[in-house]
This record gives sequence, structure tokens and C-alpha cells, in this order.
Amino acid sequence: MTHSNSELIASTPTQKRALSYANTILNLFSEVMSTQKPADRILANYFREHKKHGSKDRRIIRETLFGLFRWWGWLKQNLSSSHNPATVDAETIKLLLATALLEQHSWEAIIQAWAELSETDVELLTEIQTQDSKLDRIAKLYPQHKFELTQLLPESFWSHIQLSEEQQSKLADSMLSRPPIWARAQFEKTETVISSLESDDINISRSEFFNDALHLGTKSINLPQVKAYQQGKLEIQDLASQVIGNVCSPKPDEQWWDACAGAGGKSLQLASLMSREATSKPAGKIISSDIRSSALEELSKRAKRANTKLIKTQYWKAESLPVKENYFDGVLVDAPCTCTGTWRRNPDMRWTDTLENVGDTANLQLHILTQSAQAVKSAGTLVYATCSLLDKENRHVVESFLADNPEFELVKLIHPFTGEAKSYLTIWPYEANSDGMFVAKMIKK
Repeated sequence: MTHSNSELIASTPTQKRALSYANTILNLFSEVMSTQKPADRILANYFREHKKHGSKDRRIIRETLFGLFRWWGWLKQNLSSSHNPATVDAETIKLLLATALLEQHSWEAIIQAWAELSETDVELLTEIQTQDSKLDRIAKLYPQHKFELTQLLPESFWSHIQLSEEQQSKLADSMLSRPPIWARAQFEKTETVISSLESDDINISRSEFFNDALHLGTKSINLPQVKAYQQGKLEIQDLASQVIGNVCSPKPDEQWWDACAGAGGKSLQLASLMSREATSKPAGKIISSDIRSSALEELSKRAKRANTKLIKTQYWKAESLPVKENYFDGVLVDAPCTCTGTWRRNPDMRWTDTLENVGDTANLQLHILTQSAQAVKSAGTLVYATCSLLDKENRHVVESFLADNPEFELVKLIHPFTGEAKSYLTIWPYEANSDGMFVAKMIKK
């Protein structure tokens, strides 16, 4: 896509570079919004086709693009309704300037050039950069509008959840930044994995909540070059996602079915927990299923790298169960969902994903849960999880299932981050600097 920027004339080399960046970023933004494809995929394709960009160029483009999505709830108010956001002019360049100031980006020369090109008072930049509050920054740039934290998430989202004003503000505030990289030590003592990571000069800290959870900071890591990852002793898994395996709490001699395994992060976690609990070689097994064969192929690669024989894959290719009925000690249903719990990590999804069809998604989730429950044996465990924050996909699905399946009953859970007892456990991103997740645990009577 190309758009004219003839209305803006660059008078310096820096302004010319700033205009080039603006053209690229705004085109990419427009492509994501119009195609509704994931921003990281579109960006990866762009960089693959445009190898001229060095690491600095890539960083400016990437971080400004994702920042634009993160703050779009505020920024879109300052764009006239008929204005194409891909048009490179003073109005849209000011959006990039606002993004850079809100994100506190470090490319000062480009920020200065964007201010000049958008005819923004350059002296205002220093004043804005000294402000602690994001609300103060956006209000100084656009004093004609009123801004609130809740505007950073779409109205359709708020209509689906019941939170107090304080909780809404906390949730919106947590969306102002990307969560850190969380990882998990697996099939090895955590101390040994930490030593290995330190030898690779990776900054690391342990989680206070789970013994095997590791905080790897916020900077990107070249994982294939990390020894512990190469050996399958380290897996990247968000802290909220790690809650699910700990709720399952599989024993070394149990048979588990991961019904919606995807690429296998939770299957590997279950296997690692089995091994950690075992005093001898675990006698249990995990069957991992999915309707996507490509996902199971990736799972098999990860299991091979981790050198575990506990996981077997079983393609779910028809309506009937791919496994035995009344057989498993535990069944995990990590159901497909709207992924609203990952919006902090994927800010573009806030504006490209529609929640209009959440009812259809909930029906599918209930269908999968009902089917999968047939595989649970008497006194066995059934765990339902999503990476959604919406009641309709979470608590309502479980309530509907329990109403139709009285042989199952809820188990009280202790929230790992707050210590509260909960029948339905929602992990909010602000509770432990993570994504959002939901989990409920049931026992077959």
C-alpha cells in the first residue's frame, strides 16, 4: 500500500527518515485494521520482504506500531471520522508522536522530527517527558478532549464483565504495558536451570508463587541460542497460564488427557509436574489432542527436545472422542476463546477482534467441555480453562455444564496470587504482572 505524503515536506535528513518511518508504520497499522490479521504476523512478513531495515529501524517500527494499538483507545478520538489513519499528514504523524511520548521511547531525534512535521510545540516535549502520568501527557497534547483509562479497551469488552470502578481502573492500567517474559523450568531442578541461564548472561528472578516459574525480564531473548532451552529444560509460558497446570496437579501415576492441547505448553507442564512429584520413573501418561495436526507436530518437536516420553499425541479428527470414555484420572479442556486475557500482550486484538459472536464461542466451548467430560473416570478430575476474561466464556459455560451434568461438582480453589478461596478462578493481569486466565476444577462423583 502506498499513500501520498506530498502535503508534508521534509527539510532535513532526519525529517526525511521520520517521514519514511511514519509511512511504513501507518501503512502497517492500516493493513492490520483492514485485514484483521495478527499484527505480529503482518510485521514479520513486512520485515521478511524488506531486508533493508537494520535493527534500529526494526525497533522503531515495531515498538511504535504496537504502541499505536496500545493507545488507540485514546488516539482515535483525535482523528476526524473521515480521516484515513494510513494517510501521512500532520494529523496522523502527531498520533505517532503521542505514541512515542506515552511509551517514553528513546529515539529523540525522530520524536523531535515528528513534532516538527506535525507542527507540535517542540518546547512541549520536554514538559511532557517530565510528567509521570500518562493521562497528563495525552491531555497536554490534546487538551480539547477528555481521557479516561477505561477508554483503552473497547466498550464491547466492558459490557461483558462485571467489575467495580476500582477493578476496571486496575485492569485498564495493567494494559498500559506488555507483560514480562515468564518461563518455567521443566524436567530439571529450578536451581540448575537458573545457573544455566546465568551462564548465558540472562537476567533472571524467581517467582514467589511457583517453585518452577522464572521471570526473564522484558527484553527479547534469542531462545535458540539459550542452552537450557536447547536442552528442553526451559519453556516460555506466561505466569497466568502456569496456574492451570498447578490447578490440575497431576500425580506421577495418573493418566491425563489434554483435550485442546495446541502446541503443547500445558501438556509439557503437566508432564514436568508429574516428573517433579515422582520418586521413581513416572508411571503415568498424557494424551494430547487437537483438531490441528500442525499444532500436534509442534508439540511432538517440543516433547522430543525435552526428552520426555510421557506425552503421546492423538489427532481429534471427528465428532467422536479420540480417546477412551471413563478412562482418565484427569481431563484438561483449555478451550478456544476470544483470548481477551492476552490483550495486554497483543494490543492489536483489542481493535480487530469482534466480541459480537461471543455467544457462538460459548456454545462451542460448552460442546467441547461436554464431549471431553465423557473421558473422565469415576472420582476423576475435569479442569476447564480459557485465556478469556469474559463471564460468558467462563463461569456461564461451567454453570451450564454443571446444570446438565450433575455427576460433576465444583472444587474450591485457592487463588495463588491473593490467597482467596474461589469456585471460579479468574487471574487478572494486574494481580501478578501476567496475562489473564480463567480456570474451574470439577470432580466426577
